[in-house]
Amino acid sequence: MEKRRNRIMEIERKKFQGVINILSFNRHFYVIGLSILALIILSLLYIGCSNIILYSVISLFIYGLIMPLIISAYVYDYSGYYNLNWLKNCNIDTHTKNIVNINAGFDETSFIIKNKFPEANLQVFDFYNQKKHTEPAIVRARKVSLTYPNTKQISTKHIPIEDNATDIVFLLSTAHEIRNNTEKVLFLKECHRICKPTGKIIMVEHLRDFPNFLAFSIGFTHFFSKKTWKTVYNKAGFSSFKNIKFTPFMSIIINKP
Repeated sequence: MEKRRNRIMEIERKKFQGVINILSFNRHFYVIGLSILALIILSLLYIGCSNIILYSVISLFIYGLIMPLIISAYVYDYSGYYNLNWLKNCNIDTHTKNIVNINAGFDETSFIIKNKFPEANLQVFDFYNQKKHTEPAIVRARKVSLTYPNTKQISTKHIPIEDNATDIVFLLSTAHEIRNNTEKVLFLKECHRICKPTGKIIMVEHLRDFPNFLAFSIGFTHFFSKKTWKTVYNKAGFSSFKNIKFTPFMSIIINKP
């Protein structure tokens, strides 16, 4: 009973946890943004600009700071992202036996995946590299992230699994942390290698597109376009590329060897 209670605690999310995480992990951006806004307001007041210009500048800054939180609340706290019901769009057998979940130093999904596929052999890997991945947000995230039992640290160049051994590889809000396209291809080649011919790579990502520009303004450059992902998957040897929109701001990208 105690183990079951602990397991439930591990997969439950607090209300507005997605927004709280963003504020906590990216607080330096908000401190910098508010500081810049204060300096601009003081400068505009000093030179005596019109109220229209002043209010327009304030509105743009407030929009840029608040809109990402609103969209994140929608995507991560209200859309059902973490209950994995969107998997019905992926045609997955609930009795799938071999699953790999790969994260980039912050794991919010492995316990949930195991709960969704209790019969599966779930292997979890983390390709976080403290020399390459130095953003303050991911460093803070790692301090509070739950670690799934037996999670293995890997590089993006090698996944320690035999060829053609895996039914599903999950890349959930993870792969965009690989910033270099050549490294993306090498990593996806490894995903291709370990995947059975009947298997699937299921990636969920924000894309660098117009809805995400409206949501995150210049922050949308942290993500990659559908064209970029299609190109790197093709170079990695995948035979198919299917993009399903999960909310206007997130995409489920399904690839088969």
